[in-house]
Amino acid sequence: MTIDAKSASAQTLEICNTAPVIPVLLVESADTAAALGQALVAGGLPVLEVTLRTKAALDVIAAMAEVEGGIVGAGTLLTAQDVKNAKAAGAKFGVSPGATDALIDACEVEGLPLLAGAATATEAMRLLERGYTTQKFFPAEAAGGAKALGSLASPLPQITFCPTGGVSPDNAASYLKLPNVVCVGGSWVAPKDAVAAGDWGRITDLARTACKSLGGAV
Repeated sequence: MTIDAKSASAQTLEICNTAPVIPVLLVESADTAAALGQALVAGGLPVLEVTLRTKAALDVIAAMAEVEGGIVGAGTLLTAQDVKNAKAAGAKFGVSPGATDALIDACEVEGLPLLAGAATATEAMRLLERGYTTQKFFPAEAAGGAKALGSLASPLPQITFCPTGGVSPDNAASYLKLPNVVCVGGSWVAPKDAVAAGDWGRITDLARTACKSLGGAV
């Protein structure tokens, strides 16, 4: 089932509105996927971005797609084949560091809502020209941080952003207070050592803390 840009942006915005933080997950083994997803959902963060940067990523997406209450997406989409693989694995949305016409076309053909990345006003305008009003600001800190992103709000009020890349508990609130930010993406809620140790309680606590401390900043 195909999707157009307007519907894609609306669906992506609805997903981004679910919680103040989207966990950005780099998972090495599908064996931990379900437990990790359950821990994050239990902490109030149901939107799960699994980056396609490990050999297990597609299996992880498939496992997390079965987690009750979870909304799993595929990050680091780069090619049309990535899109097809992610959709087949059960991804409900896609995320990319940037955007090309080929990638956007593939997502629309596959019916996969895309949170496409932009780092400059020109890139944001190109996505807007294609009809994408919900975008990812990446790499957020390296591209100028909250100050840079906030400066886009006045000339480009049509665009809502999810900043990722260097976002942490220390600066997340500064992004979420901006009028053009709906949520942030970050990896701090699922630290590698906690995942490796199977410390799901710690991850749930981190997710719960993020919801509690940042929910009011949205």
